[in-house]
Amino acid sequence: MTFDSSRTALPAGYRSRPLTADDRAALLDLDTWAFPDPHALAEFDDLPLPLTWERTVGVEPEDAPGDGLAAIHASYPFSRFPVPGATLPTAGLTWVGVHPQHRRRGLLTAMIDQHLEECRRRGEPLSALFAAETAIYGRFGYGKAADDQRLTVPRGAALRDVAGAADHTVRIEHADRARHGDLVARLHRAPGLPDGPTGINRPGWATRETEELWASYWADPKSFRASGRESLRIVVVERDGEPRGYATFRRSLDWQVTGPRGTVHLGDVVALDAAAARALWGVLLDLDLMSSTDPFLLPVDDAVMSLLVDPRAAGARVTDNVWVRVVDVPGALAGRRYQADVDVVLGITDARLPDNAGSWRLRSTAFGPASCERTDDAPDLELDVRELGAAYLGGTSLASLAGAGLVSERAPGALARASAAFGWPVAPGCGWVF
Repeated sequence: MTFDSSRTALPAGYRSRPLTADDRAALLDLDTWAFPDPHALAEFDDLPLPLTWERTVGVEPEDAPGDGLAAIHASYPFSRFPVPGATLPTAGLTWVGVHPQHRRRGLLTAMIDQHLEECRRRGEPLSALFAAETAIYGRFGYGKAADDQRLTVPRGAALRDVAGAADHTVRIEHADRARHGDLVARLHRAPGLPDGPTGINRPGWATRETEELWASYWADPKSFRASGRESLRIVVVERDGEPRGYATFRRSLDWQVTGPRGTVHLGDVVALDAAAARALWGVLLDLDLMSSTDPFLLPVDDAVMSLLVDPRAAGARVTDNVWVRVVDVPGALAGRRYQADVDVVLGITDARLPDNAGSWRLRSTAFGPASCERTDDAPDLELDVRELGAAYLGGTSLASLAGAGLVSERAPGALARASAAFGWPVAPGCGWVF
C-alpha cells in the first residue's frame, strides 16, 4: 500500500525532528502546556519517561527553534497487541500535544498523518489510543472500540462464593520491581494471549513491552502520591505457591468525626480464573480503616460485577477505553478471528488512507483463519473506516452502528451475519492508559 506523503507536510513555518533524551526538559514543558499539571517541572526529575525515543517526534517553529517545542507526538511499539483470537503489531499513539500558542494551525492533522505513514512503514496494521478529548480522533478514522467501567465499591460488599477461592493464600506487600516484576509481567500478559483452540482472549489488553514502559510503571515518585496516597502496594493471591492473581493499590485515609473514611485506589487487577478473582476481591474489599475500593479501569465484563451480590451499590460508570484506527484493511481483517462463519463484502470509505477504500471480501469460519481480499463485487455492507475501527475488537456491534445510520446494509441478512461474526465472547478493554 502507498501513502500520499504530501499530506504529511507541516504548515509553513514549522519543522519536525526526532526527539532524544536530551530533549526531556523541552518535552515535559510542552506536555504541561498541553495538559496542565500542578507540579513544577523539577518534581519530575526522578520520573522515568515511558517513551521510546526513536518513535517520538517534536515540532518546532523554524524561525525560533530555541523558544521550545510547538507540538509533540509519540507511539509505543506493541508487537503483540491483542485482537480477537490473535495478536497484531500495533502503534500505541500517545503524548499528542500542541502548545496553546500554536493551536488551530494544522499541526495535529500533520502529526496524525505522519503517524499513519510511520505505521505503514513499520508494517503496523493498527493504531490505538486513549482519547483525551473524544471529539478529536473520529475525524482521523479512529473508532471507539472498547469501554471500561469505574466503580466505588463499599467496604465489606458481599461477594458470591466460588469453589476453590479458599484454597488461595494472600501476600500484601510493598510493590517492588525486583521482587514482583516477573510475576506482574507474566500475569498481566495472560488475559490478552489467545488461549486454546478457539483463541478466546481479551482484545485490547495491551502489555507493556519496553523497558521504558516498565521502568515508568514501577516508578514511585512523590508526585504520584497526590491527595495523601501512600506508596505503591501489591496484593498477590497464590494457590499451592503459584501466583494466580495480583492487584496494585494505594490507600488514602481521611479521619472524620464519625470515624476513618479511607479509600483503596486500585491500579492493575488481574486474576487467572474465577477462584483467584474471588480470593483477590475478598481482600481488596475488606482492608482496615477503608470505607470504599475504587478500581481505575475495569473491563465492562470484569468478574467482580458478577461476584458482587449487590452490583448496583458499586455505582458503575461506563466510559470510553481504547480507540482503534485500521491502517491496513486487509492485514487487520485477516489478522483477527471471528466468532461465527462469515463471507461478506465490505465497502469501506477512508478519506485519509485511500488505499483502504473500496470493496473487500472477508471470509472466515468460526474461530478459524480469515482472509480478506479486494474485489469488484458490490458491497453487502458499507461503512467508514471509523466504524470498522469501532467494531474491530468485538465490543461494538455493527448492528448498533447501523441503528445510528453509520453502517448501511446493501444485501439482506448481511448485517446480522456480520454482526454475529465480528462480536467476541470477551469484552475488549485495556487496564492502563497509554
